[in-house]
Amino acid sequence: MENLALIESFSEFKDDKFIDRVTLMAILEEVFRSALKKKFGSDDNFDIIINPDKGDLEIWRNRVVVEDGEVEDPNEEISLSEARKIEPDFEVGEDVSEEVKLIDLGRRAILALRQNLISKIHEHDNTTIYKQFKDLEGEIYTAEVHHIRHKAVILLDDEGNEIILPKEKQIPSDFFRKGDNVRGVIESVELKGNKPTIIMSRTSPAFLEQLFFQEIPEVFDGLITIKKAVRIPGEKAKVAVDSYDDRIDPVGACVGMKGSRIHGIVRELGNENIDVINWTNNAQLMVTRALSPARVSSVKLNDEKKTAQVYLKPEEVSKAIGRGGHNIRLAGQLTGYEIDVFREGVEEDVELTEFSDEIESWVIEEFKKIGLDTARSVLEQDVNDLIKRTDLEEETIREVVRILKEEFED
Repeated sequence: MENLALIESFSEFKDDKFIDRVTLMAILEEVFRSALKKKFGSDDNFDIIINPDKGDLEIWRNRVVVEDGEVEDPNEEISLSEARKIEPDFEVGEDVSEEVKLIDLGRRAILALRQNLISKIHEHDNTTIYKQFKDLEGEIYTAEVHHIRHKAVILLDDEGNEIILPKEKQIPSDFFRKGDNVRGVIESVELKGNKPTIIMSRTSPAFLEQLFFQEIPEVFDGLITIKKAVRIPGEKAKVAVDSYDDRIDPVGACVGMKGSRIHGIVRELGNENIDVINWTNNAQLMVTRALSPARVSSVKLNDEKKTAQVYLKPEEVSKAIGRGGHNIRLAGQLTGYEIDVFREGVEEDVELTEFSDEIESWVIEEFKKIGLDTARSVLEQDVNDLIKRTDLEEETIREVVRILKEEFED
């Protein structure tokens, strides 16, 4: 009965950890064999009988009968006189099976056995969770805010699994309260010290793609394919779509009438401005489309260097570059080309790098970040706008403008 009582107490883990009884019994046998090895030196001559239905367990030790005084290994051999205490008609050479009670292992061994069982069940549980979430990498998942830390939001799903949403994986405008439901994409799952670490992201392009799968039926059904998605989280995104069915307008289907279909995605992403573009294998046309809403006059490609010289009317340049240089940066990521913008009809212009003896290189880099890499491109901008779009001081910007004006307005 001692065995039965102990196994029943162990069975509580089955309910707590959502582990099936058969798996629990397999873990039990492994744990008991480990305990037997520690006490007797070997478990090879032990039979462990488990009844998964009743939760019962029996341990039997098998030993060979030898003459009195000839016992060399008390774990595998038993003297004739000791054997006859169990059964009076045993003879030398016969096998004796004797039940081992748990109490015989000692109280300390039983406590260690229970601890080992807990450890093994946790290990099994963690492995199961790891496999479950590893299969969900790249998929959308919803969980509830449990508590908020300085560098991350800790989420719990319906089964109590912990999911981490780091600060850098959150959209800048994200604001969460305890109890809020949060959607994101499972970005990575790692086993750290036998415990799975599940990372969620709301900034990954994969999250944007998965939202299209959820919100746009034609994408979910495979009628529309997402070729590539790039984004600056919370600011702007570009999604290239294609369809093998000529009857379908992929851009129209994704956006919907007056933006009705894409509105839910935009809201989920903190009002991120999303451009949906028709994909094409024609690189020149793709660069032109990627720079929308700007109207491009012409494009010169260098396929070896993966560069594109784009010519636009002066009034279209600011649209091509976009606020903070977002539009031109995303167009470059979407097409794989480094894009340089040139004003149509303006022949005389000089690269900013030509002024490196007068303007420090880090200042030039700040202008390049927002798509301004020539003298005229800087001069055509409003100084106050440049202050907002760069990390440069007003004094520095005005000094740069003065240097450039001397070159062009002598």
